[in-house]
Amino acid sequence: MTTVETGKPRARRGFAAMNPERRREIARKGGASVPGEKRSFAKDRDLAAQAGRKGGEASRDGGRARGPNPREI
Repeated sequence: MTTVETGKPRARRGFAAMNPERRREIARKGGASVPGEKRSFAKDRDLAAQAGRKGGEASRDGGRARGPNPREI
């Protein structure tokens, strides 16, 4: 992998620098830090509904914090 500007190879960082076995080890843990009761919305419709309401409440300002909505003018 080279950069466009210099033509020099770029240093591999993060997951790209890890060996494949280490990446697999990390991927296997996916979601393990999340408590079981919050892990899957597919299994708990009430939890999914609660999360949806919470997100809706957070976005209900209608963009007023950024300025007026052009459709409302």
